[in-house]
Amino acid sequence: MFDSGFGGLTVARALIDLLPGEDLVYVGDTGRYPYGPRSLDEVAGFARQIAGYLVRDHDVKLLVVACNTATAAALDTLRAELPVPIVGVIEPGVRSLVRATETGRVGVIGTVGTVRSGAYQRAVAATGADVDLTIAACPGFVEFVERGETHTDQVLVLAERLLAPVIDAKVDALLLGCTHYPFLARALSDVVGREVVLVSSADETAFEVRALIAGGGPDVGTAAVGRHETDHVGTHRFISSGDVHHFRELGARLLGPELASAEPAPWAD
Repeated sequence: MFDSGFGGLTVARALIDLLPGEDLVYVGDTGRYPYGPRSLDEVAGFARQIAGYLVRDHDVKLLVVACNTATAAALDTLRAELPVPIVGVIEPGVRSLVRATETGRVGVIGTVGTVRSGAYQRAVAATGADVDLTIAACPGFVEFVERGETHTDQVLVLAERLLAPVIDAKVDALLLGCTHYPFLARALSDVVGREVVLVSSADETAFEVRALIAGGGPDVGTAAVGRHETDHVGTHRFISSGDVHHFRELGARLLGPELASAEPAPWAD
């Protein structure tokens, strides 16, 4: 699995907890984050590089694009080019969102790149759910998480400004359309109100991965079917394209001790 940095650790945590017997390789592209302000073509190039590396050098049987911007930019391309099942985070999150609403007024917040792509608008429409969608770009949120500043006065001030459209729309369910955003959940809830359900795609993505693995078949590999139900303990490797010391330190705070042995990506400077 891969992400632009630390955000995908929310998905990694869900996968490790749900499938403790599975081996996991996580690439955090911290040397090139944030992806949100970049063009979708540039992000797609990064995604193809990292996905190819994981398939070629680590022989993964399944790939999780644990980044909303990369999912929007490259999911279809990766599925066409690579010989393994690929799971993104947009569709699982949208399914959770439409199940969570009672009023039919829902919101999505994401990076500039994700919002600009229209991926969430299309995914919500594809569900056929009778909902009114309000979507807002939230530049700056990712940078706060990457610095480990998840509940500061600056975060709250920025959130009050950026979340105004979804507050005005009186949504009752808000999808955190970036895997970094669950780390800001406390601050976001303070701004939108505790009555608004904050939806993260991490758990739903993990459930989708489990279903694919349980189904087996030639694409996933039958050797791992039901592996999470055995006594095998999975190995977890974490790779960073940026400052590995920072990745280990902040990652340990966000995820846990699994990041203590994080290593540099082969293309890192």
